[in-house]
Amino acid sequence: MKVNNPKFEISAVSPKQYPKNELPQIVLVGKSNVGKSSFINTMINRKALARTSSEPGKTRQINFYNIDETFYFVDLPGYGYSKMSKQEQEKVGSFIEQYLVKSKNISLVIFLIDIRHAPTENDKLMYDYIIRSGLPFIILANKADKIAPTKVEGVVKDLQKQINPIGDIIMLPFSAEKKIYTEDVWNVIDEYINKSKSV
Repeated sequence: MKVNNPKFEISAVSPKQYPKNELPQIVLVGKSNVGKSSFINTMINRKALARTSSEPGKTRQINFYNIDETFYFVDLPGYGYSKMSKQEQEKVGSFIEQYLVKSKNISLVIFLIDIRHAPTENDKLMYDYIIRSGLPFIILANKADKIAPTKVEGVVKDLQKQINPIGDIIMLPFSAEKKIYTEDVWNVIDEYINKSKSV
């Protein structure tokens, strides 16, 4: 997909701040520093529309990026950042949960994990939460550039066995750094956007 005019629209912490239109929303979840903002920048071919940081836990609100008035990328705060106070973690957790429950325009959740590491307990909790929510989702094994290209397919299969042993959820590799695999992800996003428009 060629993106012409993406723009950051709003940061929200409550339903009254969510965009009021009916555009489909593609939602990014994952632990702190897994590369959600870099994913957005890579997909839309911009260097810094979504603010990235080497310091985990920087995104503390729900950020809505309007992609050509066609759909939103919605960047949720990362989980599992130990330096965030317990109180702050609970606050962030509650407005993430509120968004996932209240938003009526979620077309697809993209769940990012790190290809180099076994899924964490928090990853497994998030996986279980998304399954229970009934929202459609795919899993991306991000940072695929950090391992040898010949090993990517095997590592993705191993990760899928650990987090989704039934193998019924699409799981794809991704690399924001190398900008490879983007076409596969766009194909899935297009499919879910089109599905939501036909409902």
